[in-house]
Amino acid sequence: STGRAVTVKQACELYAKDKPEAAARFRRYVYPEPIAKVKLAKLTARQVKAWRDQWAATPALVSRRSTGKPVTRARAASTLNRDITALRAALNLAFEHGDVLNNHAWRTALKPIKNADKSRDVYLDRAERKALIDALPNDAAAFARGLCALPLRPGALAALTVGDFDKRTNTLKIGKDKNGKDRKITAPANTAELLKEQTRGKLPGASLFTQAGGAAWNKDAWKGPIKDAVRAAELPDNITAYALRHSTITDLIADGVPALTVAQLAGTSVAMIERHYGHLLQEQATAALAKLAL
Repeated sequence: STGRAVTVKQACELYAKDKPEAAARFRRYVYPEPIAKVKLAKLTARQVKAWRDQWAATPALVSRRSTGKPVTRARAASTLNRDITALRAALNLAFEHGDVLNNHAWRTALKPIKNADKSRDVYLDRAERKALIDALPNDAAAFARGLCALPLRPGALAALTVGDFDKRTNTLKIGKDKNGKDRKITAPANTAELLKEQTRGKLPGASLFTQAGGAAWNKDAWKGPIKDAVRAAELPDNITAYALRHSTITDLIADGVPALTVAQLAGTSVAMIERHYGHLLQEQATAALAKLAL
């Protein structure tokens, strides 16, 4: 052993010396806490678990463009995992250096949450979707609102032109999409209002949703702002624009919209809906059967 009476904070500082991201995490969630002053030799599993439980229960602050009351949401399991991983790595380094004789205090207490990032498509609830939109610049926020209001692929939304939306009937024609067929959606009032906003001052052939400079959206253009907003809103870092489509489809099915209708709206097949959302359809069927009982 080195014989040094190293504290949790000192172990973190040593680990984060050349790791700015870890240093920023520790400043947020370790240094202000009582655990920071505890010497590693006296650190207990109970203290580590208490810190973890408290941090897990601390709401994540959601960044907003406008000033006002701070908006918070529940901390995502994947975010907590990243924080746990950084602290565990710092303590393990101190253990390797001989600054503490064993790792019993954190070996179990800092185990990551299983399957936090397992889902192929991440589901964002309404509060999380709003948090993402609030953290985006105005042009990207409008595009994201479109993805939250319509179950379209991001590429299909980006390909829409002003002429595809009939303001008299609130009908939207979706042309370019993976299935290759044109289809029409009648937009509800709030979605129609969003679409009307996008048409202002544009010719029929112009893109319906555009970047601030007037250029059409594409994958390379929306990827950066969404990645930045995900980080600002402290959402799981595997979220992409496609997650918004997945979330809207999930909500439509959960609200009881028939699989065939959802497939038509989303421009996909019933087989795909059944394959990826079958568990929700099964829950619906069980609930419907329950109503049959006399």
